[in-house]
Amino acid sequence: MELVRYPVKTAEDFAPAFKQMVDRQSDALYIAASSFANQHRGKLAELALAHRLPAMYAFREFVDAGGLIAYGAPVQDGFRRAAYQVSKILQGASPADVPVEQPTRFELVLNMKTANALGLKIPASLLVQADEIIE
Repeated sequence: MELVRYPVKTAEDFAPAFKQMVDRQSDALYIAASSFANQHRGKLAELALAHRLPAMYAFREFVDAGGLIAYGAPVQDGFRRAAYQVSKILQGASPADVPVEQPTRFELVLNMKTANALGLKIPASLLVQADEIIE
């Protein structure tokens, strides 16, 4: 397996990056977690499907927007924990004393409509592990 990065800085970089993926005959795509990617999740999911690239994402919101599969910590959990940490600081705790927290809950979300459009058969072993399946 070869891992190839296609860095983009603006939404205008998406089309050339996807063209490069197709030209290289890429088999799949992983979109790393970032606020930039999340902001453009609909377009990224649309391009992945249009270029017939099975894509995995870090946030379930991508799957809601038409992406194939997501595995990661729920974004809302991070916001809740951040609010808790800010609350501690506002109540007088030193920021140095507020521990960095790691996610404790992860979710696997699959979009079967996208899987079918890509001609993929999702293994039963993966389906039974999914926290949610979008039909």
